[in-house]
Amino acid sequence: MTRTAEQLKARIRTVPDWPQPGVQFRDITPILRDPASFRLVVTLLVARYQPRGIDLVAGIDARGFIFGAALAHELNRGFVPIRKKGKLPFTTISEDYALEYGAASLEIHTDAARPGDRVLLIDDLIATGGTLLAASQLIERLGARVVEAAAIVDLPDLGGSTRLRAAGIDTFTLLSFDGH
Repeated sequence: MTRTAEQLKARIRTVPDWPQPGVQFRDITPILRDPASFRLVVTLLVARYQPRGIDLVAGIDARGFIFGAALAHELNRGFVPIRKKGKLPFTTISEDYALEYGAASLEIHTDAARPGDRVLLIDDLIATGGTLLAASQLIERLGARVVEAAAIVDLPDLGGSTRLRAAGIDTFTLLSFDGH
């Protein structure tokens, strides 16, 4: 592991049994509180995506908004919020999906992306991959193309990254944690 990855990994807080028993929640908020760590995450993502011809950055409700909006700003690209059901004011399409600890639905505005747009999806963490897979399906239903699904943390034991790659979605994460 690189020194940079070690620095960031040290900032991730593990909260046992949250939001329910048996779940080891990986909390990224200490990264947000520390300006140097937050800047480092954004800088690493900018370096990866600046040369890739991204048209839009789509962040997933809610922590994906934080990194996605900062990245879109630095890349001088538009930001698209993908929200939990019932939170967007305009005409939407929705996609249901399973979570590590339940089920949910995501929505996107019908005018959020145009056919042919190259979209980067971003969230804080990949667990089962259900959220990013549902978000990808929303983007594709608008005629746009998902270039990659990015996250700060991967939990490979839950199989999400493998599931996304099996669905043809390239993934990128800065950190990986064993276990749940």
